[in-house]
Amino acid sequence: MPAHLLLQPLVCLSLLLGLLAGASAWAQPAPDDALHDDVLGATMAGEYALQAGRLDEAVAWYLSAARAAEGDAGLAERAARIALLGNDDRRAAEALALWRKRGPRTIDMRAAEATLALRGGKLRIARRELEAILRESSGEGWRHARAVLVSGREPADSARILKQLVSSGAIPDQLRAWVSFADLAQRFGQADVVADILARLAARYPGDPRVALLHAANLRETGDTDRARQVLDSLRDAAMISPEVRFALAAELDSLGDPAAAERVLAQGPQDARIQILRASLLAKGEDKDGLGDLYEELKRGAASPEPTQRLLLGQVAEYLERYQEALDWYQGVPGGDQRWQARMRIPRVLHKLGQADDAYAALRALQDDAGAEEEYRRVAYLMEAELRAEDEDVDGEADTFARGLAAYPDEPSLLYSRGLMWERRDDIPRAEADLRKILVADPENVAALNALGYTLADRTQRYQEALELIERARIAEPDNAAIIDSYGWVLYRLGRHQEALVELRRAYTMQKDAEIAAHVAEVLWVLGRKDEARKYFDEARKLDPDNRSLQRALAETGA
Repeated sequence: MPAHLLLQPLVCLSLLLGLLAGASAWAQPAPDDALHDDVLGATMAGEYALQAGRLDEAVAWYLSAARAAEGDAGLAERAARIALLGNDDRRAAEALALWRKRGPRTIDMRAAEATLALRGGKLRIARRELEAILRESSGEGWRHARAVLVSGREPADSARILKQLVSSGAIPDQLRAWVSFADLAQRFGQADVVADILARLAARYPGDPRVALLHAANLRETGDTDRARQVLDSLRDAAMISPEVRFALAAELDSLGDPAAAERVLAQGPQDARIQILRASLLAKGEDKDGLGDLYEELKRGAASPEPTQRLLLGQVAEYLERYQEALDWYQGVPGGDQRWQARMRIPRVLHKLGQADDAYAALRALQDDAGAEEEYRRVAYLMEAELRAEDEDVDGEADTFARGLAAYPDEPSLLYSRGLMWERRDDIPRAEADLRKILVADPENVAALNALGYTLADRTQRYQEALELIERARIAEPDNAAIIDSYGWVLYRLGRHQEALVELRRAYTMQKDAEIAAHVAEVLWVLGRKDEARKYFDEARKLDPDNRSLQRALAETGA
């Protein structure tokens, strides 16, 4: 047989799979398709579709493979997972039936069952499966249960089940589990459930300062700042016993809007460089120049001949104090080691603050050209120069910096990514897209680039289907990433799928309180005619970041 005929079937299969990845008309398995009953072929076709971000096609192929592979629980499980990710409840149910028939009832299977039931409004079934998951002997079942509740389409349904789980005592006797569910209840706006959890925790873990911290956080979230402060004041002695409590207490005081009190907590007890720099940052945040000055003098008194770490810290505190010349002296006096490289990275910014922009850029150019420097520092030097050029509104200089950086480090992802964001900021979407696509040529599964490009296309163009496929690829890699869920919800909104978009955007906001996500939720609510509710989210976004670009665009778009 001639050699080229031996190769022909492989070539045909390769061409077919290429078509499967590139054209949806070829992608859905038809009853008479030769690959329909071919386990390997259908699996490969499913994987191609998955990599292309077309979840509906991937589900269809994997389900075909699962049907053809009698007794294979793994393919049925994969089909079910992809169907759930793609919100294809019908195929998820079919795949789950195969998975249930072929494999043992694992915690993953129960989580899938609970997710499907919750999405379908079958709350009794969802609760039953979640209770079984929470009884899991490994002790990690609560993580799976929490993930299921977060994935629900209707927050009210998830909240209802959470309340039932708490009241029935289904939550395992683990403080971390209780704290996690209290946080989730807080995000669902269930003040009564949080109060119930706090009462149970106080009974189970009497005197544990972590319970008091949780109580204070809940009081703060509900606006009762006076009582929150009282609870925190009661923890000061415990903070001196445990460094963990000390840091947590300081963090909660800072969240309460009192960085000065947070700094005073950290100032008590043993000190090290990490604590001192945190103190400095809190004092700077509170614009307490006197306190910063006292800390600065304290640091200087404690180090007659400062070691490199101490010199670096003194430079940072001087920089916080805007004593830029003193900061420069400290940084230039760091003798060697890793601290010397960190100091060299701080010097250009200080020079820039001193109005010596040319010297700052010269220092960065010297670092970029230093063959003895670690590659990371040299790359960051290009990124810092671009940032400073942007601050100077030096449009050409910023672009030139990226060009030089990419000449030294061709197709370096961090440089391409930052330059792509620069082009997007300047409304040059074709160039932004080109840079992000360069990253994806070298690393097709770069999640940050997939999400950034997908979101840019959804937000700044009308190429919504292409944006959806890119975001789906990112979502496959990181299904619980709040930023990616936000992008997914936003592209659904752009596609006119408003109710679906609202579900995803609310889920993203439940996972991460962010001004941009809040603005997206508000805009969708506004378009749906729920303007009072939309205004609440707009207010939340303003509190988080009043200058957020997405918020400003949403306000202009809606007139809210």
